[in-house]
Amino acid sequence: MSSVPLRHAGALGAVAATLALGALVVPRVAGAAPSSDALIAEVYGGGGNSGATLTQDFVELADRGSQPVSVDGWSVQYLSASPGPTSKWQVTRLTGSIPAGGRYLVAEAKGSGGTVALPTPDATGSISMSATAGTVALVTGSDALTCLTAADCAADSRVRDLVGFGGAVVREGTSAPAPSNTTSVNRGAGLADTDDNGTDFATAAPTPANSGGGSGDPSPTPTPTPTDTPTPGSVRIHDIQGTTRISPDNGKPVTNVPGTVTGVRATGSSRGFWFQDPQPDDDPRTSEGLFVFTGSGTPAVKPGDSVLVSGTISEYYPGGAAGGNQSVTELSKPKWTVLSSGNPLPAAFALGPDTVPAAYTPDAGGGSIEPLALQPSTYALDLFESLEGMRVRVDDAPVIAPANEYDELWVTTRPADHRSAHGGVLYSSYDDPNSGRLEVTSLLPDAEHPFPQANVGDALTGTTEGPLDYVGYGGYELQATTLGALHDGGLTPEVTRKQENKELAVATYNVENLAPSDAQSKFDRLAKGVVHNLATPDVVALEEIQDNSGAVDDGTVAADVTLGKFVDAIVAAGGPRYQWREIDPVNDADGGQPGGNIRVAFLFNAGRVSFIDRPGGDSTTAVQVVGDHGEAGLSVSPGRVDPGNAAWTDSRKPLAGMFEFHGHRVIVVADHFNSKGGDQSLHSRFQPPTRSSEVQRRQQAAVVHGFVEDLLKTDRKANVVVVGDFNDYQFSPALQTLTAGGVLEDLIGDLPLPERYSYVYDGNSQVLDHILTSPRVSGGADYDVVHINAEFAGQTSDHDPQVVRLRPKG
Repeated sequence: MSSVPLRHAGALGAVAATLALGALVVPRVAGAAPSSDALIAEVYGGGGNSGATLTQDFVELADRGSQPVSVDGWSVQYLSASPGPTSKWQVTRLTGSIPAGGRYLVAEAKGSGGTVALPTPDATGSISMSATAGTVALVTGSDALTCLTAADCAADSRVRDLVGFGGAVVREGTSAPAPSNTTSVNRGAGLADTDDNGTDFATAAPTPANSGGGSGDPSPTPTPTPTDTPTPGSVRIHDIQGTTRISPDNGKPVTNVPGTVTGVRATGSSRGFWFQDPQPDDDPRTSEGLFVFTGSGTPAVKPGDSVLVSGTISEYYPGGAAGGNQSVTELSKPKWTVLSSGNPLPAAFALGPDTVPAAYTPDAGGGSIEPLALQPSTYALDLFESLEGMRVRVDDAPVIAPANEYDELWVTTRPADHRSAHGGVLYSSYDDPNSGRLEVTSLLPDAEHPFPQANVGDALTGTTEGPLDYVGYGGYELQATTLGALHDGGLTPEVTRKQENKELAVATYNVENLAPSDAQSKFDRLAKGVVHNLATPDVVALEEIQDNSGAVDDGTVAADVTLGKFVDAIVAAGGPRYQWREIDPVNDADGGQPGGNIRVAFLFNAGRVSFIDRPGGDSTTAVQVVGDHGEAGLSVSPGRVDPGNAAWTDSRKPLAGMFEFHGHRVIVVADHFNSKGGDQSLHSRFQPPTRSSEVQRRQQAAVVHGFVEDLLKTDRKANVVVVGDFNDYQFSPALQTLTAGGVLEDLIGDLPLPERYSYVYDGNSQVLDHILTSPRVSGGADYDVVHINAEFAGQTSDHDPQVVRLRPKG
């Protein structure tokens, strides 16, 4: 038996078929000879595990000779499959003898599962053996072995016989195959001993026999495997799923639920398999598919197996119930029987514009939609829930969000809806979150079927199909057992035009937690983006610059190393040696990655624009608007905007600075508003979802709006540019607050609709970054979102930068 961590409360995963593992050939030391009498006949480590019939592990010995073999003072010993320098052999002492031509049963640890006890053992130990991999030795002594390699163990004269299985390091010749909770490794009736475990042993149903068992027949009586074929129980999958999001029988046990295995998740801590009833009911609200959760145990079933599954009905909330996610109905603590294999899979439900509704979700007034009866023909979330666990398919699916580090991407099932310039889908209203979005991942082995590194605008041609799951991050996800072929849509990074001599170019770029510890390649790629794609702006407002120690919470707040390394990379990329201005924050007071002390900072090209320094700015001193020879000025430059205001609690403080360009003053305010952390997702069970973080962003917007108002009251012709990552949409209350009264214009509205995005999240192309200008410079401003990151699988940051070219006036 082996203990493995579980995703949540539940038994170890049942294993119901042989797992074949490869092994390196390790020849046994010359001189070792096959046994003529006592040897190891069978090893079983799955006793008491989920899905097992026997309650206990065992090792069975055999005597090939014509005389009994005394084992008094001998031992059976066990070693883990991949021993380290401190690994120890575990010992079970033996007494008595093995009958001539007979067997000897050594019982080991007992588990909590199983229903059939071993025959009376000849010796009993307490070793908890792995069900799938390890080494067992028969030793002519009771002192623990010390060898940890195959060669050393073969050279130890005390080792009478040895078997390594499941890829074990210590073995004779090649490894015996991997057994499971329901199979052992067994020499068979002939007791072959060629000193090659891979040749001598095969997997089969466990057949324990003791010294009273006679000739050593590999199928002794009693057998722990039932001879009666199980029959389906009265409960079907659609009964378990019901007509709402919660099973009507949540928490109850069920027995022998029939279905066909459609997919297996064989990696991670949330392993298990999906099965589907090939005989559905006529209610479109009730799903015919169900996930069987086996924890960290790899379920040894395969698609096409006809199974009967017993277990406990449960509702699992990915990421926890507190965050508002929906649940997955599943069977936990499972046991199952494979009745047959190679059966046809149920037909996959085709997801497309004719089947996926345009409306996304029912409105529960902010309450839970869980008790509502599903309306799959009306709402997309209801349709997906009615298909939870079932096989679904998408054909020739457009990719609307790039592949990420977790091997996930997004497609749309409604290709005509709200497309961006490069083939994404635009999020332009709280009322329409784009119902066709669907996440896709793969159940296929990556070594044989690498996950497609797709960009927005690519497509998965042909059919992509598999069970439909629900995951905490992303919502409903197609677990592909068949992946369409990747069609390259030809997406390339954009390049903006160079500013003219009398145009001031101001850019904003979130560089995603840039720290000195980041790979030089990240600095180089960001630098290329500034020099080549942004055409070397005169001023660049940076967000997410970390301190010199990065995400190490050691009290460091200075960021000169981070900025210096970035400037050096820009020079190496062919750009100017930018100067910078920033203010170190109070340690751990500005949110972001713990210890990182992210802040906003200005880079500027001193060959094109001058920075007007006014000393005195620090982390807690508020910059004030002052009159300066008829112009609006700043009391300190750079200076932080009202840093003591509660609106900036655990959030970045805006940085204001004065620049001079061709004799004209320009005041730039760099911002990074608080994140959307804590908001309920679009696919939440609470509808409409609560956007709790929005309150603070609206407060922050009011502070910045008030600051710009003060500038314009002092000088109504002031050239003001407000830039940054506002973590909110152009239609949000925060941006409406910023632009209230015509104080600022959000330039994103000047772009054609298909170009209005700077970030891609959950398949939605959306606006989080903005450049806003005062009326004095809005007219004639040339604005561009430069798409170089958000739509690409190989992105340097998760944000696209943007730039405005403007002609300041006096």
